[in-house]
Amino acid sequence: MSGRLLYYLFIIPVSKLPNGMIRALSNVIYVLLRYIVCYRAQIITNNLTNAFPDKSSNEIEKIKNRFYRHLSVVFLDGIQSFSITKDQLRRRIEFENSDIIRKHYEANSGVIITVGHYHSWELLLAGINLFIRHRAAVIYQPLKNKFLDIKLRQTRSDFKTLMISTKEVKPFFKTGMETPTAVLFAIDQAPANPKRSYWLNFLNQETAVHFGAEKFATEYNMPVYHARLSQKPNGMYSLKFELITTDPRNEQAGFITEKVTQLLESQIIEHPEFWLWSHKRWKHQRPSGIQLQQLITEDAGRQ
Repeated sequence: MSGRLLYYLFIIPVSKLPNGMIRALSNVIYVLLRYIVCYRAQIITNNLTNAFPDKSSNEIEKIKNRFYRHLSVVFLDGIQSFSITKDQLRRRIEFENSDIIRKHYEANSGVIITVGHYHSWELLLAGINLFIRHRAAVIYQPLKNKFLDIKLRQTRSDFKTLMISTKEVKPFFKTGMETPTAVLFAIDQAPANPKRSYWLNFLNQETAVHFGAEKFATEYNMPVYHARLSQKPNGMYSLKFELITTDPRNEQAGFITEKVTQLLESQIIEHPEFWLWSHKRWKHQRPSGIQLQQLITEDAGRQ
């Protein structure tokens, strides 16, 4: 099915279903993913087993089962985000302390916000501009289907959220920051190049992570916050901003990257079923002979 047909025949009709039908459909999708398609079943099992070596196979299966249920909800949240209204988003997400970054807006300063693929990140990215005074700009990997990518950008623009592709990041920071902007970076995607990555221990494994948030925070002296999304009853979510630093240039190289990763890790350990275990997160082995502290120092523009 082409992107155009998929959009008009499936995404839009499903996105406008009432909540009761959405909940029923999520059960159908759960059965499909878990028992019929067995979506990335081995990848999920391997990731969970490596992340939690002390858990029994029975415990791993229980987490895996809960993850599939969560994945069905996230899938439908992503579809709903194509046509969700401002009022619907305000009913789905409660921002606990958005005022914490208002002082930076009033000081005409941008901020960097880190997020993980945890809980319903799609709703967070769709709705964040409704709750903060900064203009929101999301750094994202464009969809392979160009038609769907255009529609995604259009949907986000309805909420005045900018979608900045990974190839547009440097030019955007140079020319697009004339208005106080909150730039959102996903911190748990697998970098393409292990030699240009920051390596640390994450979920009991040596893990390559992007350090773009730290790089640009330091280069442009922007405060850094982490967005912690939590689940509430009846499909609601709450969001709380956690301060990482207001003075990135005076932090030790790697501090920001490690701190935000640790915050995400602690939330995953507490409720592991809400993270994206189907992602091929650990693709690479750590290269030898690379001075990683020197790498992050150079890329972040530190002297």
